[in-house]
Amino acid sequence: MNIGRILLSKKSVSGHNSSNISKKKKKKMESEKRKSSRENMVQKLYDTCKQIFANGKAGYVPPHHDIQRLTSLLDSLEPKDFKFTAPSLEFSSTTPPGTVEAPLVTYIKIHECNKFSIGIFCLPPSGVIPLHNHPGMTVFSKLLAGTMHATSYDWVHNLDHQANHYRGQQESRMRLAKVHVDADFTAPCKSSVLFPESGGNMHCLKALTPCILLDVLGPPYSESEGRHCTYYQHYSYDHISFSDVNKEMKMKEDETRSYAWLEERKDEQFVMLEGTYDGPTIKL
Repeated sequence: MNIGRILLSKKSVSGHNSSNISKKKKKKMESEKRKSSRENMVQKLYDTCKQIFANGKAGYVPPHHDIQRLTSLLDSLEPKDFKFTAPSLEFSSTTPPGTVEAPLVTYIKIHECNKFSIGIFCLPPSGVIPLHNHPGMTVFSKLLAGTMHATSYDWVHNLDHQANHYRGQQESRMRLAKVHVDADFTAPCKSSVLFPESGGNMHCLKALTPCILLDVLGPPYSESEGRHCTYYQHYSYDHISFSDVNKEMKMKEDETRSYAWLEERKDEQFVMLEGTYDGPTIKL
């Protein structure tokens, strides 16, 4: 409903009470101001990220008040701020019908520099972002639309050395990790934050419905600076391959569901479609 239009209708302005007309004009101006502010939310996001990550580098974690400031802004964002309409209209897949492969995910770059990046993932139903890490990075994520399942992990350092000792001939790139999140999320929901050493630094995302996911990375991936994306295969803690290790670790049965073995996948390639950003222009 357009409040400004109702306030300026013929019925509203036909009286002779100047005080009432003045109040109505004031309300109209406030309404237009709110509308204008919504149109600049992407610019506000860019400006906020630029301030928060001004001194950012690998391993940098913003102060608590800056984390709150950015998450609060992300929580207020909606698909329309980026000129997205119904999620089902934003997706297409080149995967042939009947194939077992997951449909391709589309990535739309909004901004990227050496300090931070802002981008949007568009996932069709059953679209998957495979299990991967974020080395030395702080990542803010906001599900703008849809329902997805997220599974995330952090490395277990205090038990990992012991596990490696018992593991015997298992390859060194296999490590023990603790489950941080294993749940479904439906928009609108709160934004999430992962850190270089905690908060679920390694995660896998699967769309249950068409999804729009906003990501802010600080700093972004960089091959030249050693921040390359590593993908993993996960195995349950009680996987038969680790039966000897598990016996030696003597972990309680109800605790095993909170752990998993992650193996680095050297040949993994995640292919995405490149989308075009058609949202509000950012002034750098």
